[in-house]
Amino acid sequence: MGIYLDRIKKPNDIKKIHKEHFEELAEEIREYLVNTVSETGGHLASSLGAVELTMALHLCMDLPNDKIIWDVGHQAYVHKILTGRKDKMKSLRKLGGISGFPSEEESRCDAFSTGHATTSLAVAAGYARARDILKENYKIAAVIGDGSFSGGMGFEALNNLGQYKNSNTVVIFNDNNMSISKNVGGIAGYLERMRTSSAYIEFKGGIERTLNKTAPGAKAADGLRKTKNFIRDLMTPGEFFKEMGFGYFGPIDGHNLKDLVRTIKAAQTYKGTAIVHIYTKKGKGYEPAEKNPSKFHGIEPFDVATGRIKNPVRGKSYTAVFGETMLELAEKDDKLCAITAAMSSGTGLDAFAEKYPERFFDVGIAEEYAVTFAGGLAAGGMHPVVAVYSTFLQRSYDQILHDVCLTGKKVIFAVDRAGIVGNDGKTHQGIYDISYLGNIPGLTVVSPKDGRELVAVLEFAADFNGPIAVRYPRGKAYESGFDMAPIEYGKAELIAGGKDMGIIAVGSAFEAASVAALRLESEADLSVSLFNARFVSPVDTRMLDAMLECRHELIVTVEEGIKSGGFGQKVESYLLEKGYKGAFLNISLPDIYLEHGDADELRKKYGLDADGIYDKIFACAKEKISFLRREEKADEGKA
Repeated sequence: MGIYLDRIKKPNDIKKIHKEHFEELAEEIREYLVNTVSETGGHLASSLGAVELTMALHLCMDLPNDKIIWDVGHQAYVHKILTGRKDKMKSLRKLGGISGFPSEEESRCDAFSTGHATTSLAVAAGYARARDILKENYKIAAVIGDGSFSGGMGFEALNNLGQYKNSNTVVIFNDNNMSISKNVGGIAGYLERMRTSSAYIEFKGGIERTLNKTAPGAKAADGLRKTKNFIRDLMTPGEFFKEMGFGYFGPIDGHNLKDLVRTIKAAQTYKGTAIVHIYTKKGKGYEPAEKNPSKFHGIEPFDVATGRIKNPVRGKSYTAVFGETMLELAEKDDKLCAITAAMSSGTGLDAFAEKYPERFFDVGIAEEYAVTFAGGLAAGGMHPVVAVYSTFLQRSYDQILHDVCLTGKKVIFAVDRAGIVGNDGKTHQGIYDISYLGNIPGLTVVSPKDGRELVAVLEFAADFNGPIAVRYPRGKAYESGFDMAPIEYGKAELIAGGKDMGIIAVGSAFEAASVAALRLESEADLSVSLFNARFVSPVDTRMLDAMLECRHELIVTVEEGIKSGGFGQKVESYLLEKGYKGAFLNISLPDIYLEHGDADELRKKYGLDADGIYDKIFACAKEKISFLRREEKADEGKA
């Protein structure tokens, strides 16, 4: 344990440590972060890059009265440590443990729960207006990375913050040239040019050399320093912010704690919104993370000495299957193109980007733009594929409905991380897309049961003339071992026929549901029809009609999504319209924001593992299926 880190037990304890020990404290924090995340997994590189920044904010503010607003929040591990949660970090992202993101439920020092990018400035603007209207008195600091300025909401917030001349708010612009993948776009290019401007670097070096040689003269030195600062202001991004009505401080070294504290305190005296522009290095202090910040952005448990993952997943992931299939499809179709929102690696498109650079578009953290851009590409004759995580796709709901589906554009949505995601928790679970996509008119939604079927579905989607979403889960691609029927529009796949009851499983729920079905056959002597739904929308009504003809006494749907608006409710509605008299069981997630934890643990907790599905179906079958009821009554009579 660290000598100085151990002295921090509660918020503001950092102020009790003498400034001459701050450097050692920063080293101890980094060592603790690396050792902890090597065991738990999590977002390491971002937090390592924000150590001095977080220390400076805590030295300049009084928590929880003052408000620190984190954009995304994956860099907030140091903030958790400095607010008294160090001893809980071993439970990071585990079921029942602390969240990997800021959480209002967890601490009053977490001023706003977050997990998605480009939110902090809008939140800070709202806080500032509320504070001023209510005549309260507290400081506000919003942290936003340069990657988030590729997202529209950041600019929308800047546009409004510039109007609030008397709302004292500090924006920390953390410029590290990274989001998850390397930053792209005009703003990123502008900042990169400013970082590497030879004219500014040479001029700055010349001024510094002159200052060092100038002996007498604090007056002369001060004059030269002011001249340097004046030229710097003309040649740095400060002019961009100043023209929008902000005070601008920087750019400064984001790892120089003394300069950070001095600059933030100066910015806090500005009447209005002040921008403090800092440069940091993602992964700072841990060589493997510095060399490969994308890998260590979100990392599984790893060996500290080598940086290697301790228990790498054997076999292909669904993401890898998607990436390989995209290369095959692009070879056959020279109009096929791929779009991602700052997630080329995360969505499996790195190889595609390298082989087909003219057909690959990383639009930055701008999911809304990505979807409408795809609509434009489709209108122009291209065949776009938008690859995005389920949790991020929900940010572009209006664009999906209005700019793609309303006019039936040929766009494929490759929806990665659909279903229970796990450790990233409430902000990242992919359990809502069945509901928000499945009810958009004209949008076909397909959910393959395994990796082999994902390939077939993507091939089907490539030939489909209209908007289509293909949703698949995180992790290793499951291979069911069942024969695969050809993909036909709107048709479910019959796996096994039975007379007593029917189970319809959606996508990632199929694996556990198929195990439960086999147990019901062998242990409960039930004759079970098992279906792979394939199509979430439209629902295969021919399949349901066949179940009605077979007079199934119980029909079950299983899905890794919330109940409201889900696949099960669609099935139930159709059965009721058709006058179905048997029992119906909807096995899905409750309408909640699902907490963090290992994905399998969450499935077990909510009854979506094989045992849970079996228990729920068997309990319902005992009550509803006639021959089981007769057997139960006979047993009661013998007793």
